[in-house]
Amino acid sequence: MSSHSQTGTAKSQVLIFDTTLRDGEQSPGATMTFEEKLDIADMLDAMGVDIIEAGFPIASIGDFEAVHAIAKRMKRATVAGLARAINADIDRAGEAVRVAQRGRIHTFVSTSPIHLEHQMRKTQAEVLDIILATVARARNLVEDVEWSAMDATRTPIDYLCQCVDAAIRAGATTINLPDTVGYATPDEHREMFRQVRERVANSDKAIFSAHCHDDLGLAVANSLAALEGGARQIECTINGIGERAGNTALEEIVMAIRTRGDMYPYQTGIESKMLTRASKTVSTATSFPVQYNKAIVGRNAFAHESGIHQDGMLKNQSTYEIMTPESVGVQKTSLVMGKHSGRAAFKDKLKALGYDLGDNQIEDAFVRFKALADRKKHVYDEDIEALVDDNIATAHDRAKLVSLSVIAGTRGPQRATMKIEIDGRVVTEEAEGNGPVDATFNCIKAIMPHEVTLELYQVHAVTEGTDAQAEVSVRLSRDGNSVTGRGADPDTLVSSARAYLMALNKLEARGARVHPQRAAE
Repeated sequence: MSSHSQTGTAKSQVLIFDTTLRDGEQSPGATMTFEEKLDIADMLDAMGVDIIEAGFPIASIGDFEAVHAIAKRMKRATVAGLARAINADIDRAGEAVRVAQRGRIHTFVSTSPIHLEHQMRKTQAEVLDIILATVARARNLVEDVEWSAMDATRTPIDYLCQCVDAAIRAGATTINLPDTVGYATPDEHREMFRQVRERVANSDKAIFSAHCHDDLGLAVANSLAALEGGARQIECTINGIGERAGNTALEEIVMAIRTRGDMYPYQTGIESKMLTRASKTVSTATSFPVQYNKAIVGRNAFAHESGIHQDGMLKNQSTYEIMTPESVGVQKTSLVMGKHSGRAAFKDKLKALGYDLGDNQIEDAFVRFKALADRKKHVYDEDIEALVDDNIATAHDRAKLVSLSVIAGTRGPQRATMKIEIDGRVVTEEAEGNGPVDATFNCIKAIMPHEVTLELYQVHAVTEGTDAQAEVSVRLSRDGNSVTGRGADPDTLVSSARAYLMALNKLEARGARVHPQRAAE
């Protein structure tokens, strides 16, 4: 990778460090499968992300294998593995990324008084010794070492400068000063970077990086302020997912730089037309819905309902849009598809929506599309996206819904009859419940006995009208693991069953299998 200037020259290059697969996956319920991680890594690489933080190799065998596999297959991006300031962590991260064309070890240690006293239980002098030893160990394994001062924004500036100086002397090539708890304001953040870079004699030997959390809703603003303070790497995630309130949203930082070049004379290597597709891919993999009014990639980001806004848009698009929908991969119009649409039109529509599917996936999606078109008068883009995303998300599931019938009404109890295919065998069961949804979920429990806590059950309509698809989100937890599943169908109960099964499949993938109670029929 070429070196990048730390000075404020016109259009300075800003490196995009994506941590969707590491910090993003730490969101409760956001765990991704091995295949999903590889797909997202491929997408990030194609999109132009400079550094992909693929995981925390010491955390588990699965995390190590994912980081190792991603390191092996990335064509352009540097692949980073996270490591605590512990020898075993650093060695494991080095082993995971050594197969990469460009590998990086990202090691971190706490520096703030509150962390040193309550979490680390170390003195400032002891932490300085740890930095020198662990950064040097990482540098002996790879040429590219990033060091992070955890809770930098609550660390006294004098001590922070000492830590940064030690890390660079030990061989760190990137210095990350994270706002770990989302505490900073933009002015404070800009000044922290400026002071550290001015006061540390060897600061010119490293690229400075910002990693901001969104606890006060300031992550993007703080990241932009860090650029003004001399940072030239921004750490972010797709859709801003991450611990607690999340991280700096990649799509927002990229488009802020691109749209306001008059204020931020920087550039990134990101292909912005892939942003919307990336958002949907990560949302599907994590089962985390994107809020409708989310900047850049939200469903309403380019929607105008107010009469005044519509009038302005008809006269000149720039009256109410500061960027074009096409620049982030959104189609201008929503072409309505119906039951008479053929495979060619459907395939063309998928391409226009940003999907790149194999022949078998297209055929499966087309069959579901035709079934949906027979039940709905109009099939909109949002319907197709929900249908395809649901199809992709459940493609590798062990248990799949075959059929569901529910008897409901004012005279209870309600009764559900369900068929589920498990490992290629179809199992049938009936169950009663206090309402149709309860009966549906009881059916699943009868077929696949399990103990879980239902933390969330949420329904929303994909489009308008009484025939709209219902998209259901279900969050289940077991033994401290929390996962979310989603399902889409014009029948809310079918959506509910699919969402519950998706979540259950995810839990199974992370623990012991549950077994069907009855023999296959």
